[in-house]
Amino acid sequence: MIRWLVFDCGDTIMRVWPDYTGPMAHWPQVEAMPGAATMLAALRGRYRLAQATNASESGAELVRAALARAGLDEAFEVIVTARDLGVSKPDPAFYGAVLAACGCAPDEAVMVGDSLALDVRPAQAAGMRAVWYCVRGDPAEGGEADATITDLRDLPVALARLDAGP
Repeated sequence: MIRWLVFDCGDTIMRVWPDYTGPMAHWPQVEAMPGAATMLAALRGRYRLAQATNASESGAELVRAALARAGLDEAFEVIVTARDLGVSKPDPAFYGAVLAACGCAPDEAVMVGDSLALDVRPAQAAGMRAVWYCVRGDPAEGGEADATITDLRDLPVALARLDAGP
């Protein structure tokens, strides 16, 4: 049974503007990815939500501040950052720390992210299931993911299928 949803931040929940540097909370413009607010509102009561980000310039407080600027901060109970951990994705220690912060077993968590290499494969190696949010490229490339979505609003349906089992 899925208890926790663990989301990547950049280009999964929050749009990354390539021209901006430094902590996202300090960028002149921040915005949620299309459909993020609707999707989080739909899932918040059914699952516990966490952020797991490779942010190297932002600890959890700055990530929460960036999320607040987009009105999404209250959705997330747990925020884990590479800066706070001193280790980043795809390192297995990163995923171990995320699971420990959530207080759950790997089979109780699903990772949702836009990178097969950083989000999907290493989460699966840690025993989690993973949903690839394909915002670039061909969804057919995500055959190894447990589910692939191209619109965040499709995540509740994908999760219902995962929760139902094979």
